[in-house]
Amino acid sequence: MKNKKNLTREIVVNTLVDALKPLEYIEAFWEAGAAAFGRIDDWSDIDLYLIVDETKVDEAFLAVEKALRSLSPIRQKYEVKQLPWPSVFQAFYRLENASEYMLIDLAIMTSNSPEKFLEPETHGRAVFYFNKTDNAELPKLDREALVGKLQESLERLRVRFDMFNIFVQKEINRGNWLEAIDLYHGVTLTSLVETLRIRYKPVHYDFKMRYVHYELPSGVIKRLERLYFIEDLEELQVKYHEATEWFRKAISEINPNVVYDKR
Repeated sequence: MKNKKNLTREIVVNTLVDALKPLEYIEAFWEAGAAAFGRIDDWSDIDLYLIVDETKVDEAFLAVEKALRSLSPIRQKYEVKQLPWPSVFQAFYRLENASEYMLIDLAIMTSNSPEKFLEPETHGRAVFYFNKTDNAELPKLDREALVGKLQESLERLRVRFDMFNIFVQKEINRGNWLEAIDLYHGVTLTSLVETLRIRYKPVHYDFKMRYVHYELPSGVIKRLERLYFIEDLEELQVKYHEATEWFRKAISEINPNVVYDKR
């Protein structure tokens, strides 16, 4: 087995390619995440995707795990039990002989899965290690569908904010600091962040805080950082009002028919 010092992401990927490519039931293998966006650093995990025959999902997981064990004991495995996409299966692995940050995020899809996470505008430029069929073609962004989703999200945000944002003030009035700050983060700021993502990176409108430092203007990030950190109830009151007004202004300025896809 490789020692901890030598077990890099390149070793992991190359070992998996050697083990998986000869298997007839595995059609394609690629990396997304930080690799697809050109943002790999010392803290990046490894986001891996496989397309396999629909009857061979369990065998594919076993083949991956066998290859990983040839490098290191698998210290921890977390299997995601319920995903919103049909025919998509996911597990996370932490290796004993690798950095604790270098998690392996593995998604296995069957050939007939309608979602393969390959749309470049949304998921970056996938780094293919092999592709034996045409089941892993890069789809084009459906801008009409995106606009429809943005319209639905904007309406949901307006209704949710109008209904529940006042709950923050209610708990401030009661002196319930924990309830107030939880609602401030969960309603006020969450709504604000999604609205800002629609404005600046609509294809990632539902990504919450993922990639936010890369995709929102630096001035917006600095203002958000200031609003997120609260010292006491007095400061919460002031920042709650500021975030509320910012949300209302931001959402009023968005035209969902215009896709602001600035990469």
